[in-house]
Amino acid sequence: MGRSILLGVVGDSAAGKTTLTRGLVRVLGEESVTHICVDDYHRYDRRQRAERNITPLHPECNYMDIMAQHLSHLRAAEPFLKPVYQHHDGTFGPLARVDPKRFSVVEGLLGYYNDELRSLFDVRIYLSPPEDLRRKWKVQRDCSRRGYTTDQVLSELDRREPDSEAFIRPQQQYADIVVSFLPNAGGDQEHLDAQLLLRPTLKHPDFRSVLDGEAGASGGIGITESNGELLLHIPGRLERERAEAIEEMIWASLHFASHLRSDRLGEFTIGNDLHRSESLALIQLLVLYHLFTATASHALQGIGGARTEEPATA
Repeated sequence: MGRSILLGVVGDSAAGKTTLTRGLVRVLGEESVTHICVDDYHRYDRRQRAERNITPLHPECNYMDIMAQHLSHLRAAEPFLKPVYQHHDGTFGPLARVDPKRFSVVEGLLGYYNDELRSLFDVRIYLSPPEDLRRKWKVQRDCSRRGYTTDQVLSELDRREPDSEAFIRPQQQYADIVVSFLPNAGGDQEHLDAQLLLRPTLKHPDFRSVLDGEAGASGGIGITESNGELLLHIPGRLERERAEAIEEMIWASLHFASHLRSDRLGEFTIGNDLHRSESLALIQLLVLYHLFTATASHALQGIGGARTEEPATA
């Protein structure tokens, strides 16, 4: 293996990073994916952060230099030992050996914080749900899995807000794809709409080829273009026939990866219940498209990838 293909998935706490990446790892296969959470590079444990009145969103609360060094090893397919942060109690566990695989999925808060980090990724995703939806997800997750009360979670969200604004949200300007899941009137999380900002830093599939002039129609996909960027709207209740047409268009471009076709794209859990989202499935398939495009580009061009240019900064 020449090097690992790196996918970055960045967003604020409870933005849906693990939901997106879990499905990708499931389809690609555990044997083909190294999964890294950059929370492991926190400088302080939970007690120390409270003593110093610092949040994990602040760069000074993280070993940014070691993170960049380790991701460089990951990209080069060189094994390394990394720290382990344990979310269940906010402490650090023993170091863990990482053996890079064909693909690497790197998720967390600060993956695109500086030029050195950004340059390491072949594909950069940023998750940006509306704040009221993210807060709802944060309460659901931290109360059910991490032992917090609702009041504790809401208080911590308020305390972190200045750092979210200063350090996390500005990173979306460096993403190739910005994903926003949007709530609907009925609060149905299985049929959330999705809005995707597709930047020209990667060559995206031609979604217009399957719209048949019906962009924005009821049950269909809407797409607009501005300054070279595409804004794609995927309704949560996308008609199955139209969803299949879009999936076929993308899979046709991935004929060399047809063995990965799976009905498990779009699966997610709420509590212990398994659900499926058409919009999530299409987003995961789009990410797979870019991972394999980067793989092919690397094979043809050597150390480079499929990136065409850097996103314009705000």
